[in-house]
Amino acid sequence: MSEEKRRFKAVIGDKTYTIIGPGSEQHFITVTKLLNERLAQVKTLAPDLSAEEQAILVAFNSVSDQVKLLAAQQDDHEQEDSGGPC
Repeated sequence: MSEEKRRFKAVIGDKTYTIIGPGSEQHFITVTKLLNERLAQVKTLAPDLSAEEQAILVAFNSVSDQVKLLAAQQDDHEQEDSGGPC
C-alpha cells in the first residue's frame, strides 16, 4: 500500500513552497533544514552567483551525493554476494 500524500509548507531560501508527497512531517522538516543549510553554504562560498545558479549547484551536489551512496551500496551488495572480503 502506498503512503498517503501530505501537504507541507516549506520555506526554502526566501520563498515559501507547498510540497505535496509521501512522507512524514518530520521528513519534510529534515529535508528543508538540510536544503537550507546547503544553500547557505553555497551562498557563502559563491556569493556572486545568482540564486538560480546557487540552486543548481545544490541540486548537482545532492545528486552527486546520491550517486556515491548508490555506488557504495552496490559495492556492499557485490561483496556480500561474493562472500565478503577475503
